[in-house]
Amino acid sequence: MFVFLGRRILLTLPALFGVALVVFLLMRAIPGDVVSQLVGPEQEISPERMEELRRIFGLDLPIHVQFGRWLSAALQGDLGTSLRTGRSISGDLALRFPATLQLALMSLAIALAMAVPIGIVAALNRGRWPDYLGSAFVLVGLSVPSFFLGILLILLFSLRLGWLPPAGFVPFLEDPLESTRRMLLPSLSLGLILAAATTRIMRSAMLEILSRDFVRTARAKGLSERKVTLDHALRNALIPVITVVGLQFGSLLGGTVIIEQVFSIPGVGRFALEGINLRDYPVVQGAVLVIAGAFVFVNLVVDILYAFIDPRVRYG
Repeated sequence: MFVFLGRRILLTLPALFGVALVVFLLMRAIPGDVVSQLVGPEQEISPERMEELRRIFGLDLPIHVQFGRWLSAALQGDLGTSLRTGRSISGDLALRFPATLQLALMSLAIALAMAVPIGIVAALNRGRWPDYLGSAFVLVGLSVPSFFLGILLILLFSLRLGWLPPAGFVPFLEDPLESTRRMLLPSLSLGLILAAATTRIMRSAMLEILSRDFVRTARAKGLSERKVTLDHALRNALIPVITVVGLQFGSLLGGTVIIEQVFSIPGVGRFALEGINLRDYPVVQGAVLVIAGAFVFVNLVVDILYAFIDPRVRYG
């Protein structure tokens, strides 16, 4: 196991380097820079002054020198400072990451709470009305964009019924109850979409496992249908579900940009979006690197979970 973990951690380093390099080059390919954004088109400023400002920000250096300096500092845990605010990016990300993590965890919890029972019931009632209802849920969930669903939830539960606040964020450690109330609508917006995708995988996996010989043998031994389903079929069906959930959870950490914007959540996605709009290169690079690192870590955890769920999985 330790050899496997060491190998996987080493393999993540080229992936993170590639992500950092691609984002660095793409940001430089966008027309304009932070100096142009700060000065604005309406202000008259000489070309000499513009060049001086670029020298102050280090934008006059060759691209490979800029990347080398940034990467060297990132390896030491320093993601640089914002060109716009002068604040430490590592500090800003440390403040914003809990909001994104809470949103992703709540969305994942909602998705699993819905997808697993719906998928099991649909598989056990194949070709009957529970299966058709499950298929309808999957179709609707995969068809509706998360931001549109979020707006509908705001209109219903905030503006019409007045049950939940429409936007804003309260840190969980500051007020757990209020924080959960404010994060419920955005979590539902993401969780319902994720639940639809996970339900489809859960149903397919359960149908495949229920047709296996060991399930028929368990039934022939006189085991109850509940024990056969939960103890034999479900455990084996969770392998593909965990794979999808792991990938989806990693995507949630980086794919909450629109939802964070709709619900005014100060998360990493919104932080990166602000950096893109203002051509704040270090902000975007730092945010994407943190999201990529979290994605890689989640997939590593998923690989480890395989060995606990299925004893046949062993790592040399």
